[in-house]
Amino acid sequence: MPSWNVKTFQHFRYSAAQPGGLEDAKLKHLANRGRSRPDTRAMGRAFPHTWPSEELLHGFEAAGLSLWTWNVVDDSFTMDERGFRLWGLDWNEHLTFEDLSLHIHPADRDRVRAAFNATRGISGGYETDFRIVLGADVRWISSRGRGEDVGIQDRQMSGIFLDVTGRKQAEEGHELLAGEMSHRVKNLLAIAAGLTHITSRSTSTTTEMAKELTQRLTALGRAHDLVRPLPGGQGSAALLGDLLSVLLAPYDDLGAFSGRIRVAVERMGVGESTTNSLALVLHELATNSLKYGALSAGTGTLDITTASRGSQLELTWMERGGPQVKAPPEASGFGSKLVHRSVSKQLGGKIEYDWQPEGLIVTLLLDRVKLST
Repeated sequence: MPSWNVKTFQHFRYSAAQPGGLEDAKLKHLANRGRSRPDTRAMGRAFPHTWPSEELLHGFEAAGLSLWTWNVVDDSFTMDERGFRLWGLDWNEHLTFEDLSLHIHPADRDRVRAAFNATRGISGGYETDFRIVLGADVRWISSRGRGEDVGIQDRQMSGIFLDVTGRKQAEEGHELLAGEMSHRVKNLLAIAAGLTHITSRSTSTTTEMAKELTQRLTALGRAHDLVRPLPGGQGSAALLGDLLSVLLAPYDDLGAFSGRIRVAVERMGVGESTTNSLALVLHELATNSLKYGALSAGTGTLDITTASRGSQLELTWMERGGPQVKAPPEASGFGSKLVHRSVSKQLGGKIEYDWQPEGLIVTLLLDRVKLST
C-alpha cells in the first residue's frame, strides 16, 4: 500500500474567521497532494488506486487523528480543530509549544519536552505517550511523527496526536488485576498451610485430618467465590451474619459462631454490589490473622461486633490470645492498599488499626446506604 510520508503534513495556516473554517483549510492543503500517485517506478509496480483529499480527511477523522505542526525555530505550534478539542483548548493562532507543554502532566512535562527536542536526532518514526491535565481529569495522548531531517519542511516538523486514554486505562487495569491475582495466590497458599496446621491440632488420625481439611478447603472455596466478582452481576445480596459465617468458617476449630470465632452483628443486608468488597476486606483481615495474629495460635480468639453510628455502621474486629503484635513500619503492602481502596471507594468508609500488645483491633466505619446497595 502507498504510505503517507510526514512531508505531506506541511504547515498550513488558517484563521478561525476564514470561510469554511479549519476543515476547509485542511481540505485545501490535502488537495495539493491527495490526487497524486506515489512514485512507484522504484517499486517496480503500479498501484490501482489514488486517494482524493476528501477520502484522506475522512480517514483521519475515522481514526481520531489530529494534525500538528511545530516551527523548530520560533517555537510556534498549530493544530487542526480536532487537536484543539483533544487538548481542551480554544482556537489560538499564536500558540507555542511552550504554551502547550504547560498543559502536560507535571510528571511527564520534562520528558515530553526532551523527546520533542530530540526528534531531529531520531532516525525513522517516533512515538511518545504522555498525560495532559483537563481540570480534574487526566487524558493520555500519543504523539507520532518522523524524526531526523526527513520530518522537517521549511523549519517545520509535523505529526499527529491520538487519544489513547482508553488503551492506557485498560493497561493499568490489567496491571492491577495481575498484581491482585499474584497477591491472592500467595495468600491462598499461606492459608492452606495455616488450615493444615489448625486441622492437625483438632484431629487424631490421618483419616479424620483428611476429612476435616477437605471440609475447610471447600469452605475456603465458597469464601473465595464471594471475594471474586461474578460476571454479569450473578449472585444476590447476603445478610451480614451469613456473609461472615461463610468467610470465617474455614478458620474456626469448631465452626463459626460456636468456637473461638464469635460474631455478634445486627441483622442487615449487604447489597450485591458491595458484597464482594466487604468480603475481600474481611478475607484479607482473616488471612493476616492466620499468618501473624490470634488465628495463628491455638488459644487465640476473634470477636466481631457491630454498633450503630447514625448513617454509619461500626464494625469492630478484635483479636485476643495470639502472639504479641506491633504496628508494621509502614502499611504499604499490596494487601493494605487493596483494603484501604475497597473501604474508601467501594464502601464509602474508613478503616483504623489499633495495634495493642494483646491483640489487634480493627474498626471499620461503613456507609449504610452504600453497604446495602
